Amino acid sequence: MENNYVQIYKKQHYGLVGKHSGVKVCHWTKDKLRGGEGCYKGTFYGIGSHQCVQMTPALTSCTENCSFCWRFQGFDSMHISDEDDPEFILEESIKAHRKLISGFKGNQNMSKEMWDEAYNPKHIAISLTGEPTLYTRLGEFIELARKRGMSTFLVTNGTLPMVLEKLDPLPTQLYVTTAGPNKEIFNELLNPAIGNAWENFWKTLELLPSLDTRTVIRHTLVKDINMPYLDEYTKMDSVSQPDFIESKGYVHVGQSIYRLSIDNMPSHDSVVDFSKQLASNLGYDFTAERRDSRVTLISKDPSKAKIDFSQIVPEGIN
Repeated sequence: MENNYVQIYKKQHYGLVGKHSGVKVCHWTKDKLRGGEGCYKGTFYGIGSHQCVQMTPALTSCTENCSFCWRFQGFDSMHISDEDDPEFILEESIKAHRKLISGFKGNQNMSKEMWDEAYNPKHIAISLTGEPTLYTRLGEFIELARKRGMSTFLVTNGTLPMVLEKLDPLPTQLYVTTAGPNKEIFNELLNPAIGNAWENFWKTLELLPSLDTRTVIRHTLVKDINMPYLDEYTKMDSVSQPDFIESKGYVHVGQSIYRLSIDNMPSHDSVVDFSKQLASNLGYDFTAERRDSRVTLISKDPSKAKIDFSQIVPEGIN
């Protein structure tokens, strides 16, 4: 990791792990620890925000430079050289997460039970920044998390279908960001660093129905740029046949403010309208919404939205 990046990440309260990984405590984890409702993933999937580790094994490596991304994009490569061991990344990510939340232990709104649960996280969101499928030992990492009794939510931009096709085991839930309704907007908004990104992305959509795990398409909606385009998104979602579709409005925060305007933020009501029309087109159920996150959930089968942790066999937390 470049030394000039280290200071930026530390200033932004990242926990740096090894040579290419990082952890950051999510806003919603902090909210839950302060007595709030927590993340929309709790509403949608039953995930306890106070038990979630947000991390990435590809802190400075990505195949895209998305205009709507609020993270610092210190991407200097599309390859991770000299990779750290997956067990090291998992152990040190949990340690870094524990250190980052240590200041919440005395919060009067938090019970001892909640603190104990927070200290022994049960979920890993492999989504912080970068493209995690660039880490060649991602399958081993997911397997180690599973052995600890932890769910894994993997978010990918879908530009490396060859990795997803061979990934073993698959995560508990696989997200594919789908924010470019056509090639022109895809290239303009997501700024891919590889020439065949659009074609690879379509291969990922075509691959999704064959993957034996919970699949989610995430539409990040940017007003006046990539919405509504309902016919195009309907076609994409018909090909990928995801279990769930999240539609989330762009928020004008972080690094994205230098690339997009506050006027590019869609209202929650417009996201709801988009989702309901998409659900009607696909024959999906409009299942849930969270106004504070400008996000909605539509489902092929809403009864399967909540995670069944009995399917994940723990080996204990050290």
